Amino acid sequence: MQPMIQVDHVSMRFNLAKEKSESLKEYFLQLVQGKLKFDEFYALKDVSLTVQPGDFYGLVGLNGSGKSTLLKVISGVYKPTSGRCIVSGTVAPLIELGAGFDMDLTARENIYLNGTVLGFSPKYLDEHFEEIVEFSELRDFLDVPLKNYSSGMVARLAFAVATITKPDILIADEILSVGDFLFQEKCEKRMQSLLSGGTTVILVSHSIEQIERMCNKVAWLEHGRIKMDGPVQEVCEAYKHSTRDQ
Repeated sequence: MQPMIQVDHVSMRFNLAKEKSESLKEYFLQLVQGKLKFDEFYALKDVSLTVQPGDFYGLVGLNGSGKSTLLKVISGVYKPTSGRCIVSGTVAPLIELGAGFDMDLTARENIYLNGTVLGFSPKYLDEHFEEIVEFSELRDFLDVPLKNYSSGMVARLAFAVATITKPDILIADEILSVGDFLFQEKCEKRMQSLLSGGTTVILVSHSIEQIERMCNKVAWLEHGRIKMDGPVQEVCEAYKHSTRDQ
């Protein structure tokens, strides 16, 4: 069986400026004059994992462990510094809240903007507009600019747009942590429905209970490296034991 996602010895390096620049002009002057010094920071170090079709794959780890960076590599936002990531099929990424939205536009306008970013045609969005509105429960706020929305309302809209079709891979990064309890349940049911329809799901969550409830496999990241990966109960128990000791 061909994997949906194959992460093969991936490292991701960022260059962090040592000196603080007071302005963009000063930054570029220092850069041109060769006076700008950088520290290398590896967000991911030699990471390898395989996600099979139909997996509900969880990623756990403390803040700064590299989870979001790994998702961005899988989604194609970042090209790895070394190694490779092979993805088979269409990806619906829910990585950064509000990404693909214009906060000055209304929810109605953003449905079309974000949908276009995700590759949906205006005709397809017309046909599924009511479904998006119904799922998001934002009908009374359709003509309100997103800058007046709460983070939970933005998450509702983002999830509703991204899941109107059945992607091959759904990637969700803490998307459920900002909604209310009832909407979280609704999102979980939608993800389970996608999973039963053949979609592979990758979920990042700080809620170990949620990971244990929904996932069949888990990878634990620590300081940019895979600390452990495998069956959900085995990895989650080790992770919980480790965090209790800290």
